Amino acid sequence: MIERTDEFEKLDFSELSEAEMQSRARSFLERMSTRRTVRSFSDRPVPKEIIKQALATAGSAPSGANRQPWHFAVAGTNEVKRRIRIGAEEEEYEFYNRRAPKEWLDALAPFGTDEKKPFLEIAPWVITVFAKKIELDVNKKKQKNYNITESVCIANGLLVAALHNAGLATLTHTPSPMKFLNQIFDRPVSEKPLMLVVVGYPGEKVMVPSIKRKTLEEISSFH
Repeated sequence: MIERTDEFEKLDFSELSEAEMQSRARSFLERMSTRRTVRSFSDRPVPKEIIKQALATAGSAPSGANRQPWHFAVAGTNEVKRRIRIGAEEEEYEFYNRRAPKEWLDALAPFGTDEKKPFLEIAPWVITVFAKKIELDVNKKKQKNYNITESVCIANGLLVAALHNAGLATLTHTPSPMKFLNQIFDRPVSEKPLMLVVVGYPGEKVMVPSIKRKTLEEISSFH
């Protein structure tokens, strides 16, 4: 439920020296550069408090009109994770065998992915990220949300960064369509599931594809 306000408060901002800014920027880059998507997870437990802290970080993201149009449904029980896997593998089977064009399948081939998603049951936590089209005000009146996809994507980026910073491995998974997740979590049809974020420790001796990221010059320009 959202609450509108016309009040303002002083910004809590502490300016850093240029040297400290450079140090923080460099250390964060180094930390995030080690982030890799994994598809083999350990079933080793991860404390719920760590997940909650990462979700709180995600919830600090900017959003259109501060509507905060996101909901994070967290699955931690075997029963719920099993239902997610069944639903995801049904859609993924259709994708790999009927829906996906050859060009897309060729692009995925080097990564060795297929419709089988055992990590959805093995990892201790699976987070479904929902985008909310409408919100309720303090009087429970429906209000339209704005810049929904953009806002939720920012929040999801913060979530992945927070989980990696906490020392956990992640996988972002997008079976399509994902309406089965609304049923599993009893979420209204006005909420669109955008992504699954699988969280845990990597499996023993896990291997990841040998890839290179584009250079700064390739992904940016200064004018």
